[in-house]
Amino acid sequence: MNFVSKNTLSIPQALYIHFPWCLSKCPYCDFNSYALANKSLIAAYVNQLLIDLGNTAKDCPNKELISIYFGGGTPSLLLPRMVVTILERINKLFDCTPEIEITLEANPGTIDLPLCQKFREAGVNRLSLGIQSFSDKKLQDINRIHSAKEALAAVKAVKGAGFANFNLDLMYGLPEQTVNDAIDDLKIALDFAPPHVSWYQLTLEKPHFLPGITLSQLPQGEKLWDIQQAGQECLAAHGLKQYEVSAYAQSLVDRCKHNMNYWAYGDYIGVGAGAHGKVTSSDYAVKRYEKIAHPSKYLNAESFFESEELVAKEKIPLEFMLNALRLYQPISFDLFQKHTGFTIDIIKKQLQSAENLGLIELREESIYTTEHGKNFLNDLLEFFL
Repeated sequence: MNFVSKNTLSIPQALYIHFPWCLSKCPYCDFNSYALANKSLIAAYVNQLLIDLGNTAKDCPNKELISIYFGGGTPSLLLPRMVVTILERINKLFDCTPEIEITLEANPGTIDLPLCQKFREAGVNRLSLGIQSFSDKKLQDINRIHSAKEALAAVKAVKGAGFANFNLDLMYGLPEQTVNDAIDDLKIALDFAPPHVSWYQLTLEKPHFLPGITLSQLPQGEKLWDIQQAGQECLAAHGLKQYEVSAYAQSLVDRCKHNMNYWAYGDYIGVGAGAHGKVTSSDYAVKRYEKIAHPSKYLNAESFFESEELVAKEKIPLEFMLNALRLYQPISFDLFQKHTGFTIDIIKKQLQSAENLGLIELREESIYTTEHGKNFLNDLLEFFL
């Protein structure tokens, strides 16, 4: 029997809160974000968030949270007192353990030392900084509105405010970037001894996403591979271990709990414009939903749901694998069963095919992705699409 009938679920749950505005919209960004035209909208948006939180909490059978994540957009445009109000409401609606991870995304140019201190006093214990590059030329190429000087000041503010847990976001594959350019960015970041670095590739589907930049100006093929290899070696030499396709941490405790839960097929509550959620019921049925995306519509909404979908039971094992294979760690058969309700036999054929090609190894009741599998992850994922 491939399916395990009703069981006591032990699926962790996180909370994602979306803030949809930035000071300006980056042309390459495909997140649900918009240029902020009127700061007075923020207070009205927070009021809607509180209503959305209350309504969503009523439908959540599980009230325990392992993490809270303020994403965007640029959530650092929220006033600290607004963050306090939101967290106070969350504490009334959910069970939050003392060690809960509370992340807030921030961009250089929107924070300074006093603001970082206030965010920390508000209850935020992890900041994620969208640096992208420490080169003024590269920042201009991708239309970021902050400067290299502001990027450095932002990192110093985060550290000065006493944040022991923080992330620096950096991009590679920027226009006309060389290996040395990419390593220079990493070395500047690593001088701050970050416990966590997100290092990911800039991808453009259409040239016009970056005005004045053509696809031919982006490193491709061997050039991109050389940058990736050199960067991974640089990060490893500084003690940062890759635990996900684009995430590196100094230790196990420095890994982002929120993203770890997402990639391990945990549940998550989505609140805010365009936020997504995934909820597993006691019979392992998985429901996904999306909130109204455009902030102007969200601000005037009474029901915040844009769409809801019950995932077909036969797709659940495949969804699990498409997520979990991004993590560079063994995937236990037990975790698969606890998070899907199925025994591993349901995907036995796919696993055997992937193992025959040297993409994974099956041992110790776990799935191990090989180095070959990590380098050809898309090929590995094809078995579960």
